Amino acid sequence: MMQWLVIALALFAGTASAASTASRIVGGQLTTIDRYPSLVQVEFLRIFTWSQSCAANILNNFYVLSAAHCFEGLFYDRSRRRIRGGSTFRNTGGEVIGIVREFNHPDYDIIPSDADITVVRLSAPIIYNPVMQQGMIVPQGFEIPDNMPVVHAGWGATRWLGLQSSQLQDVTIYTVNRQLCAERYLSLHPSLQITGNMICAGILDVGGKDACQGDSGGPMYFGGVIVGIVSWGHRCANATFPGVSTAVGPYTDWIVSTAV
Repeated sequence: MMQWLVIALALFAGTASAASTASRIVGGQLTTIDRYPSLVQVEFLRIFTWSQSCAANILNNFYVLSAAHCFEGLFYDRSRRRIRGGSTFRNTGGEVIGIVREFNHPDYDIIPSDADITVVRLSAPIIYNPVMQQGMIVPQGFEIPDNMPVVHAGWGATRWLGLQSSQLQDVTIYTVNRQLCAERYLSLHPSLQITGNMICAGILDVGGKDACQGDSGGPMYFGGVIVGIVSWGHRCANATFPGVSTAVGPYTDWIVSTAV
């Protein structure tokens, strides 16, 4: 199970951590949910308190799309997950709905962090309104070119190991050549493979803008269409190592056949 902390922990502390927290926007700006009505919070129940820790994207009235690492693990229990839609603010407002089943992709983690994508069925239907709307995903096989502007939105941390944002934020970054991204991550550790099912993005050799802890499962938008799902990275907004999202294009047919 991958999360934003796992790389640093594995490399520098010699251990791997379960993804109990996900990824916030670094270098972005405050925004409101009416600009991103397909985006919802994923809340985890921690002892007695629900808290937003991942995000998801509305596919239709009963299904959302997120990262598999937000819905698995040694202590995972679906009764300890729910979504909150239609709210600009973290952990408050909007509509709360439970989940009844997660469909993590069958290839998830055959290669570490690959196929980090899941379709989640809700316990009650989403009733569409101006701040809760169906998202658009790219067609099967879509490949986004290098150096294209993409947008992340979420409630994640505004800096590495920082606190999560109380209000929704967004940030624009640029896609990075996959081969270059792969070479850089392999130089960090040989287990860090960038596959054809991933999209790298950031401000290469500059840094300062990225998704971060608490944004996992949230969208990467290209022209308002969801092309990626926030997955993992080395710290946040790193100049050398771009953030990594799961590409939606390789999985569109699977998503459509699952979310019915």
